[in-house]
Amino acid sequence: MKVGILGGGQLGRMLLQAAANYTVETFVLENDIICPSAHLCQHFTKGDITDFETVYQFGKDLDAITIEIEAVNIDALDKLASEGVKIFPSPEAIRIIKNKIVQKEFYKKNEIPSSHFLITDSLEDLKKQVDFLPAVHKIGEGGYDGKGVQIIKEASEISKGFDAPSVLEKMVNVHKEIAVIVCIGQGGETAIYPPAEMLFDPILNLLDYQVSPARLNEKVLWKAEAIALKVAKSLNSAGLFAIELFVDQEQNVWVNETAPRVHNSGHHTIEGNYCSQYDMLWRIILNYPLGNTKPILPAAIVNLLGAPGYSGPAIYEGLEDVLKIENAFVHLYGKKETKPGRKMGHVTILSNDYQELIFQANKTKQKLKIIA
Repeated sequence: MKVGILGGGQLGRMLLQAAANYTVETFVLENDIICPSAHLCQHFTKGDITDFETVYQFGKDLDAITIEIEAVNIDALDKLASEGVKIFPSPEAIRIIKNKIVQKEFYKKNEIPSSHFLITDSLEDLKKQVDFLPAVHKIGEGGYDGKGVQIIKEASEISKGFDAPSVLEKMVNVHKEIAVIVCIGQGGETAIYPPAEMLFDPILNLLDYQVSPARLNEKVLWKAEAIALKVAKSLNSAGLFAIELFVDQEQNVWVNETAPRVHNSGHHTIEGNYCSQYDMLWRIILNYPLGNTKPILPAAIVNLLGAPGYSGPAIYEGLEDVLKIENAFVHLYGKKETKPGRKMGHVTILSNDYQELIFQANKTKQKLKIIA
């Protein structure tokens, strides 16, 4: 089976590593010839994943295509689907999720709990919404990895917003941020991974570290899983979906965003769960039975980010110390150049003791620095 991946970053890299377990011929389309996935696929094409003709020509002789990032040419995927190429998830599901405005309207239409929102078309439009603050301003298209999101608490901060079609979301009084990965097979069968609890870097707005399964009471857990399942099923598509949710101080659960692909919040599943999210996506594409999502042990993930003030060839300071930690698994993404805040890898730590997980996660964060 010939399977293409649009995007060649770290998520594509790990998806290709999992492909070794299956009889597939892999193809990657990416504009960077030294991207993390380039040397792992069997066929690499240099090209723009947002260009109609490039995506169409890349995919026309393939059996199936999946994505590593939402910023792809959906019209080309529509044409490929009409010609019999299987797309995971469907072009329509990607179209809904790709644009934050359309995504929020989808939640409202399907009665999925999500924070109240307004649509702003420009910065001038945003300035008229002072009474709606505090809020979070998200650009409609183009945001990724913390970019395209601004927290605006008061009128003096409105200039931080976006002069483009965007969503202004009422801020939620967040108690916890969690992510639930839902898997839907080609026959409509489903599987859910236990929620992961996420802690973010407040400056970079990137995942700092997380623990899984999340520490939730039973009622909140059921609510989170039911909401995540409703989101995924409402998209009417086979695929793997990561649903990010807020748990507020009153224990209400709200959908924040959805990703139509393997996700950073599921990195821990490689070592921490019986079937990783990457293996699961291959099972979906190949129409195999869905895998076992149960955890083997609780897990913590630490994101390895380029240290502030360093740009150039990457040096992993403290790597040997981290490799000595029991049940620590280091994943480097093969990026030769570092810069401040760039995702360079992650470390997964396993333990039955949550306090030990958090201790080792913080130890890893302090010990391992990526400099140049």
